Amino acid sequence: MNKIVAAACGLTVFSLLSMHVHSEERSEYWRQRVSLFNRLPISSSDIVFVGNSITDGGELTELLGDGRVKNRGINSDDIDGVISRIDNILAGQPAKLFLLIGINDVSHNLSVQSLLAKYEVLVSKIRECSPETRLYIQSVMPINNDFGRYKNLKGKEEVIVSFNSGLRELALKNCVEYIDLWEVLSVPDSGKLNPDFTNDGLHLTGEGYIAWMGHIKKYVCE
Repeated sequence: MNKIVAAACGLTVFSLLSMHVHSEERSEYWRQRVSLFNRLPISSSDIVFVGNSITDGGELTELLGDGRVKNRGINSDDIDGVISRIDNILAGQPAKLFLLIGINDVSHNLSVQSLLAKYEVLVSKIRECSPETRLYIQSVMPINNDFGRYKNLKGKEEVIVSFNSGLRELALKNCVEYIDLWEVLSVPDSGKLNPDFTNDGLHLTGEGYIAWMGHIKKYVCE
């Protein structure tokens, strides 16, 4: 993709998303990671994982045993943040892109309608700017408030369920794959994040990453 087209894609989204948060308002870590990612090229053979701390914390290339896998997760990122930094990824026209984003937005007390509006802007941008990329929308992972760590997520379980239902419909509408992570990460009877996979109720331990990557490896390899 040439620079003119890439710039046009960026302008399209910024005109649609009036609530965009400027990068200078984000954390030092976020800006450090974006500056690094902007120096690392993406190619048309790459498989890119984009998300927040859950993605950021995983050694995905090793877990999947695939050198094409590139990790572009950033701790504390949200949907607006991904929209603002994804141009560099889309310019490389990657073969596949796996999205896992939204739990931080849920913690900001946004309505499900607002969450889905943001996500739809992101999906539209990806589809417009890198139409040959195979896009995979991963469900927001379950949480487990029994740990009592994240007060801003207390009572948000139903919001996450409704958000994921909307993401499934958004994926269907845009003819992209939706990957349900609850079937592998949650306790069936309660819907809570399996305590064997976490030590804080939100982030994954090694066992959690093994379960997650084991579930989606078929999509990476197909």
